[in-house]
Amino acid sequence: MAINKNALIRYKTIDKCLQNRYRQWTLNDLIDACSDALYEYEGREINVSRRTVQLDIQMMRSDKLGYNAPIVVYDRKYYKYEDEEYSITDIPLTENDMNVLSETVEMLKQFKDFSLFSELGGIIQRLEDKVYTEKTHQTSIIHLDKNENLRGLKHLDVLYQAILKKIVLRITYQSFKARNPSEIIFHPFILKEFNNRWFLIGVVGKKTKISTFALDRILEVDYDLNIPFREENFNGDEYYKNTIGVTVLEEKHVQNISLKIDKSNAPYVLTKPLHHSQEVVEQHEDRSITITLKVHINFELERLILGFGDSIEVIAPRLLRNRIQKKLQIALQKYAKQ
Repeated sequence: MAINKNALIRYKTIDKCLQNRYRQWTLNDLIDACSDALYEYEGREINVSRRTVQLDIQMMRSDKLGYNAPIVVYDRKYYKYEDEEYSITDIPLTENDMNVLSETVEMLKQFKDFSLFSELGGIIQRLEDKVYTEKTHQTSIIHLDKNENLRGLKHLDVLYQAILKKIVLRITYQSFKARNPSEIIFHPFILKEFNNRWFLIGVVGKKTKISTFALDRILEVDYDLNIPFREENFNGDEYYKNTIGVTVLEEKHVQNISLKIDKSNAPYVLTKPLHHSQEVVEQHEDRSITITLKVHINFELERLILGFGDSIEVIAPRLLRNRIQKKLQIALQKYAKQ
């Protein structure tokens, strides 16, 4: 059940009032307390009606939020907790709560490389301790694929901060093809993750073309505060809209790709599209399907198609069909060797 922040403020205010056993609380008193709390939080007058607080009390009494608050009325006028030790902040966690928290902790820990989450570190640790002291330790139900040994992850936070604060970078980079590393002045725009690898996207020096650097090829990173950052209206979603992976070609190179998927893999492609532009153009009698994509023909697309093996056939364009055919023939020759 979704709860807005004002409702939560009212619940906590009512709870705080009813914990004070040295005062008698009428409905009007609770209304005034909620109004004061909302004014302090919002900085403006918010009309809290009698009906609103009555519904709040009803909600707190119910199990919809897990409160089951023992709110009673005495002398037909005053509200109090029947259990003097009760507070909505001391509600014990259910087993389902524990399971949800446990998996949430595991998911949050995936982002430990960012300082954005550094303040969460202690919170996550406390959550983890709380969860495992109140339940039997068990293996995670949700398993997220992450390669802890992947090179370059140590640079994530430095790069993130540079993008956030618009700082020019001086990067020592060595591509797979280069014999020696080179130093590059780089204006970073975004970080992108694809296939469990991280990439830095931006422009080099005074160039205008967007460049992509793999973090696992970055050897050193430093800030260069003497060079003004190039302000660019870069939109990552727009930039990658016609691309599978990170290799982006010019807009004119966007192709209509036609693929035939066999019946065994058709359900997977239907439930998990290869790209947001995917359309089913034909469903065959043998339950195979033909789909179209509007994307660049790049390395990542070829690898995706090759990953399906004999379950996929490139119908068009002929350039891509010939390229995949050649790669499969070379692979077949390797297996044909005795």
